Amino acid sequence: MRRVPGAAATIVVDVWSDIACPWCYIGKRNLESAIAAFRERHAGVEVAVTYHSFELSPDTPVDFDGSEADFLAGRLGLGRDEVDAMHERVAGIAAGAGLEYHFDRVRHTNTRRAHELLHHAAAAGRQAEAKERLMRAYFTEGRDLGREDVLADVATEAGLDREAALRSLRAGEHAPAVEADVQLAHRFGISGVPYFVLDRRYGVSGAQAPEVLAEALERALQAQAAG
Repeated sequence: MRRVPGAAATIVVDVWSDIACPWCYIGKRNLESAIAAFRERHAGVEVAVTYHSFELSPDTPVDFDGSEADFLAGRLGLGRDEVDAMHERVAGIAAGAGLEYHFDRVRHTNTRRAHELLHHAAAAGRQAEAKERLMRAYFTEGRDLGREDVLADVATEAGLDREAALRSLRAGEHAPAVEADVQLAHRFGISGVPYFVLDRRYGVSGAQAPEVLAEALERALQAQAAG
């Protein structure tokens, strides 16, 4: 159906990402910059963002014994110097997006429980806040997001009730929702993150520049207008 001229429009952006993905945090910030620029041109258009779960390394143990560099060296078969150089490059790109990465502090862990917390936050209307706090806790603060008490602390910092978050995590309340996100990503053919889907029409892969994401928002708006 063609959108009625002058009627309020909403562009739905579904984002698949992982808490432990450095490019996903960069992609998140770039998307936010794109939305800000888009809204300056289209003040009456809403952009609704939902974050979905994707696990880059689902086989990672919660209590991984080693650093982020150790994990990548073993997973990718790289030397420590190569990993350090890669981290330095990514940290530089992150800085350009206004983010502060400290790979030497990162506590590599399984992110499944963090994703469950994100779904709990979404149900409480605080997903955006929880996503930001989780990624900053991981890449900037070096907190261990495999620990239940740390996740509960982050929940509190995102404006959630600590005890309610703990009950949800301990009951595995949102484990099915995490798995549903993962399976939907497979059905969409998503093999790497971040991955942005706009209005279930357009897919954008990777931590694209704000200008690229803003152009995708423009295309989505034009498609809505065309019906």
